[in-house]
Amino acid sequence: MRTIAPYFIIPFTWLILANGFEYSGRLTGHAAGSYKADSLFQKISQLDKKVFDAFNRRDTVLFASMFSKDLEFFHDKAGLTGYKETTDFLQSTIRNGSDLQRTLVPGTMEVYPVPGYGAIQTGTHEFCHTEQNKKDCGRFKFLHIWKQTGDHWQITRVISYDH
Repeated sequence: MRTIAPYFIIPFTWLILANGFEYSGRLTGHAAGSYKADSLFQKISQLDKKVFDAFNRRDTVLFASMFSKDLEFFHDKAGLTGYKETTDFLQSTIRNGSDLQRTLVPGTMEVYPVPGYGAIQTGTHEFCHTEQNKKDCGRFKFLHIWKQTGDHWQITRVISYDH
């Protein structure tokens, strides 16, 4: 087992505490460390639901508003894209009449605070659509970087992998 030198842990823990976070580890739906940790997990959970409810309902305006204009979207098969390609994807899904739906796999979401910026969200989601009259689904891993500006949150980075 690899150990981390104490000179790294102490400043990192101090940084977390100094920025108002009472929990410096993984925040899951079942075991969060404090009220602030529970609150952050719940906030990101609500935001995840909001962005993908918009996707599933084909609400292009709300969906687009959830992403920063300087979005970087890294995909292990498609490469690097940005805001325009992400919002255009939903438009093409509508044009093609696709029934593609996204669901967060229960129990897979984790949230990590990023002091002075926002949060990191990881998890597994499932995308399903109908192909040749059969339901076709795939599960993939993701990482979202959420930026908080006042009360406003947006996704600034996406990493989609394990396809």
